[in-house]
Amino acid sequence: MFTGIVAAVGRIVSVTSLGDAAAGVRLSIEAAGLGLADVAIGDSIAIQGACMTVTALAGNTFSVDVSRESLNRTAGLDAPGEVNLEKALSLSTKLGGHLVSGHVDGLGRVVAFDRVGESHLLVVRAPRELARFLAYKGSVAVDGVSLTVNRVHDGDDGCDISINLIPHTVAVTTLKRLAPDTRVNLEVDLIARYVERMLAAPR
Repeated sequence: MFTGIVAAVGRIVSVTSLGDAAAGVRLSIEAAGLGLADVAIGDSIAIQGACMTVTALAGNTFSVDVSRESLNRTAGLDAPGEVNLEKALSLSTKLGGHLVSGHVDGLGRVVAFDRVGESHLLVVRAPRELARFLAYKGSVAVDGVSLTVNRVHDGDDGCDISINLIPHTVAVTTLKRLAPDTRVNLEVDLIARYVERMLAAPR
């Protein structure tokens, strides 16, 4: 489990195939700002909101193996570049965001990313099947960042959510490089998922 509060921005420095085109890849990630002294092989780290298992450690760099299934269902894990990083929470961790499992529910598409005063307005189009989990003032994780939804608009081709990003969030995460048509990893609120199941299950 995670909180959606990004601890550091790391960088994927290499992507190595684990086999043929149907196989996954091994990522090597520089994470100097994260601090790996307390990380062991087998620990979980969220990368762009996707929970991955550490398979190797060397100085300020760690490696993870990403299956083809995970690559097909996420964005930002298939090429070198900056990534949001967060270690798994412990019972003593401050829950500054919301409960995040690190399981990406779907891919969103950035509709707008505009400067508004000192902040940024981010509008993301979520898949229609996620619309029932998205609510005004509810929580959503975008590329692993815990955010509050300020507006929801349901359309024929998906659900648009509007989010206000304060300067600090933009400065310390990869969200600063978003642009229209960028794909982002979305994880809906854990509690909303359970509520939906309880209401829909046969009695």
